[in-house]
Amino acid sequence: MNFQYDVDRIFSMENGKLLAEINFPHRDEKRVNITHVFVDESLRGKGVASHLMELAYSYLKGRGLLIIAKCPYAIEWFKKHVEYQDIVINVKTKVATNQ
Repeated sequence: MNFQYDVDRIFSMENGKLLAEINFPHRDEKRVNITHVFVDESLRGKGVASHLMELAYSYLKGRGLLIIAKCPYAIEWFKKHVEYQDIVINVKTKVATNQ
């Protein structure tokens, strides 16, 4: 699947049909809101949404931006993936330590 990058989204289209998309409009100079993650029904359950989250994380971190997760999927994804929370403002999961 080929993904295209725009200022505030990453998406994939085929034959004019939107297959997958993550939207992250700027809140201000340093922060973006992840507002929407979409995957076409034909691709659901194949890890596409999680891959979009990883792509967005890398893209936004590379630009020195912080993330505010607004989309329910994004919030839950960040809760499950502690290793990606370093640039997320509103979702934090404590990692259990064996002491």
